[in-house]
Amino acid sequence: MKNETRRDPRSTDSLDELIGDDAIGHEGRAGAGDHAAVRTWLRLLACTTQIETEIRRRLRTHFDMTLPRFDYLAQLHRFHAEQPEGLRMSQLSRYLMVTGGNVTSLTDELEKLGHVKRNVDPEDRRSIRIALTLRGRRAFDKIAAEHERWVVELLSDLDDDEGRQLHTLLGHLRLSLTRRLNDKG
Repeated sequence: MKNETRRDPRSTDSLDELIGDDAIGHEGRAGAGDHAAVRTWLRLLACTTQIETEIRRRLRTHFDMTLPRFDYLAQLHRFHAEQPEGLRMSQLSRYLMVTGGNVTSLTDELEKLGHVKRNVDPEDRRSIRIALTLRGRRAFDKIAAEHERWVVELLSDLDDDEGRQLHTLLGHLRLSLTRRLNDKG
């Protein structure tokens, strides 16, 4: 069903006046004389931070779950079909873009909850693989379904065309950033 909320007709050029100084966040750093790229960057950062803060709050309130734990379980779930024996801790660290120590700590926490188990890697007895337990898969499926509903809700004021356009534009930005940064060597 289409979102019935009407878009505010006022210009978003002065968001601080529309949403207030307390809510402006990262965008409050931008001045009228700043380059459009800087203002865009700060708006992207403000949107990301606002959405992430709300997702963190809801995960904590509804599931007593942290975002790092959710992301950890999501990676194990994502690779479960192709690697049912689990992922090496080094792989998890790389996918989550965190240190090995962070992965170890998260593993300890999630293992105590019965969501993951450690297994010796049959290909390399010195390595440990982490796999979702049945309890972990069931918990993640429930949380992930709710997480998806929250994200859809938070972005629902964009109509379908706007959502596709924003996704496409951000895809172009990701591609150009990757190329630019890879060319720098």
